[in-house]
Amino acid sequence: MMRSILLKNVVLDGRCQDVLISGNRFHQISSKIEATAERVIDGRGKLALIPPFYNLHSHAAMTLLRGYADDMELFTWLQKYIWPAEALLTHDDVYWGTKLALLEMIRSGTVFVNDMYWHQTASLDAVEEMGLRAAIGYMFICVPGGGVLESNRQANAELKERVSSCSSRIHLTYAPHAIYTVNQKALLEIAEEAKQDQAVLHIHAAETAREVEECQAEHSMTPIAYLDSLGMLGPKTVLAHCAHLTNEDIALISERGAVIAHNPVSNMKLCSGLFRFQAAWDAGCRIGIGTDGCASNNNLSMLEEMKFAALSAKVQSGEPTAGNDRQIFSAATRTGCSLFDMDGGEIAVGKLADALLVRLDHPQMLGDYNLTANLVYSADNSVIDTLICDGKILMEEGKIDGEQEILARNREICRKIAAVRPG
Repeated sequence: MMRSILLKNVVLDGRCQDVLISGNRFHQISSKIEATAERVIDGRGKLALIPPFYNLHSHAAMTLLRGYADDMELFTWLQKYIWPAEALLTHDDVYWGTKLALLEMIRSGTVFVNDMYWHQTASLDAVEEMGLRAAIGYMFICVPGGGVLESNRQANAELKERVSSCSSRIHLTYAPHAIYTVNQKALLEIAEEAKQDQAVLHIHAAETAREVEECQAEHSMTPIAYLDSLGMLGPKTVLAHCAHLTNEDIALISERGAVIAHNPVSNMKLCSGLFRFQAAWDAGCRIGIGTDGCASNNNLSMLEEMKFAALSAKVQSGEPTAGNDRQIFSAATRTGCSLFDMDGGEIAVGKLADALLVRLDHPQMLGDYNLTANLVYSADNSVIDTLICDGKILMEEGKIDGEQEILARNREICRKIAAVRPG
């Protein structure tokens, strides 16, 4: 028998509705549904049903490095602190660190993460067990002056062996770290492999002024133009950060149909730069929102990220109308779905049953003139009551199975990391 959930008296598009979920799809939406279901949740007119969030760029297991190194620029942060710490992480560490990230994502209304990290099969296991959706990347970083790290090759081979047994909630990407850590020969090979597999390419791009300057000096073009020259820009490309784009870059990204993963909190915290959101939006660029990792954010709340995306768009452009609530909410809920061909991102019959129930009686949700504005500008994670992913309830009334074990395991791992932290 197909599992079913009946959501009664929930507010959808401003009206009190009943919504029936059958299997992993929305089956019926009506003012009154008389069907029986395995689970019934009565919103009593106090819970709004909305699409959940799709996090388009993150490094999930970096929850283990939250607060490990703060208040410094990107390259010092990476080279002195983050990369040495990551070299100590085991497969088991990444498994539990990813579970902690997924726990935080569930609490903050996220059902999908586009992840780029080490020990990918550990991340894969965590996602499968927690019931969320994810894109897991074949990771690529090159030895200085040489080829792709052998550890990357081994991990990628292990991930490839698991492809056939993955659930439909899992997507695989090709994830070269950046143009300054992966050489041209390797990038060309990666682009060809991704094309053959019809897979998404996921890369950091135009994140800092230094990256742009070094690319100009070496290749006489911007990072975006360089990636395009290698055949890496297209409708299945995710460009993370893009804090330094020329008008020509924006036009090229739009023309190629590539997706920009905007990470405003990380960009500001590392002082990397301000993404030109409104200019890119007006040029027709596809824009999604990501949190980056907890070492540079330092949380995974897409609600917080939406607010900073809106505010940074206004500050960067000098226009209070830039990054309006509807644009930002769409970037957080729909772009990732279209990129990964997930039939979701909206509450409609036949669509994937991914959804949030949000508390309308929460102080942050009053006044109730504009639900989208409240979600973008006012709400924090405490407004989220229930999360449904793929037709399964993963959190109800703020309760998540297995939470205490996840927290306890991560405390142990963090104590180990703290013992070797530079002074």
